[in-house]
Amino acid sequence: MRLRTRHTAALLVAALVAAPAAASVAAPRPPHAAAGHPSAPQHGAATGHIPFTAATVTTHDDGSFTVTWSAPRGAGDVRLYAGTDRDRIDTRHVVARGGSSGTVTVTDLSDADRRWFRLVPDRGAGLTIADRLVRLDGTVNLRDLGGYRTTDGDWVAMGEAYRSDALDRLSEADLDTLEGLDVRTVVDLRTRSERATAPDRVPDGARYEVADVLGGGTATIPDLSSPAAAAQLMVDGERSMVSSDTGRAAYATLFDAVADDGAVLFHCTAGKDRTGWAAAALLTTAGVPRDVVEDDYLLSNDYRAEANAAALASMPAEQAAIYRPLLDVRPEYLAAGFDEVHDEYRSFDRYLRQGLGLSAREVRDVRDELLVG
Repeated sequence: MRLRTRHTAALLVAALVAAPAAASVAAPRPPHAAAGHPSAPQHGAATGHIPFTAATVTTHDDGSFTVTWSAPRGAGDVRLYAGTDRDRIDTRHVVARGGSSGTVTVTDLSDADRRWFRLVPDRGAGLTIADRLVRLDGTVNLRDLGGYRTTDGDWVAMGEAYRSDALDRLSEADLDTLEGLDVRTVVDLRTRSERATAPDRVPDGARYEVADVLGGGTATIPDLSSPAAAAQLMVDGERSMVSSDTGRAAYATLFDAVADDGAVLFHCTAGKDRTGWAAAALLTTAGVPRDVVEDDYLLSNDYRAEANAAALASMPAEQAAIYRPLLDVRPEYLAAGFDEVHDEYRSFDRYLRQGLGLSAREVRDVRDELLVG
């Protein structure tokens, strides 16, 4: 299929997904166990090797937290500390202890917009983790990009980059939360018509940048005949995001923003397709294994489950069957993006250099900003 056809497909997907996604943005969020995300008291500081191979935080409705971790026995025992700010964990008071691998439930902590935990082993550097999902009134799919271990044993730091659905329904409390998370830049991946229909609300002090992946206004909704045709539309749209002129320019803008100081929040309407490829590209650049990148991509199905179910329930059964592939994220959609990278550029490194126009130093800057370890 020619690139122009793929690009048209991507525009159509955006038009189809936008209406129900925007209408359901304030739907309740399902509870979900989140992968751990490390950081250091001073991000980027030389703190030694982080021995942890896995760590998760699960937030419960009663205000308690379950923290699970795993490290080689050589790391020794682990002390757990808690705080309300990533960079100001109270390491004077131990909230729990365990062996090199363990699971604990922490209760009786004060309320906070976001609760952070720091795992400190006897030997090796500490790891700061939190629930992946950032729970706001006006979003269902705002989550931290961090918390993944790379093939080199480093970690993607938490609190450096966030991915989200649309921000037009943020409450004042939501804006305060994002300001407290030090969100310095918001990168809007949506089209002109999406931005006009549902303009972003941006926290005070944050820079707002437009990085229109699809480069179009409105699109004519196609007469889709089957679920298979809808799924193919998503595959074609994914390929377009990788190799279209507007897609390459938009993602280059995002990479530049991530390389700057301060947290970046990037989003589209549903936070799953344009945002999904953005997250996949950043995690791959950081050195996160492909299967883990896919797992992160597929989390949108969990976080958007209630919103998507509500949208489908409002349709006749036959229409809902055709519409479902447009609301899903599926492994074959993401695979199409990586296939396009291979077909057009032969390697991911060449995609970064030739497709996005990034220099070796710019790629290093992105990695340095995202990684700790």
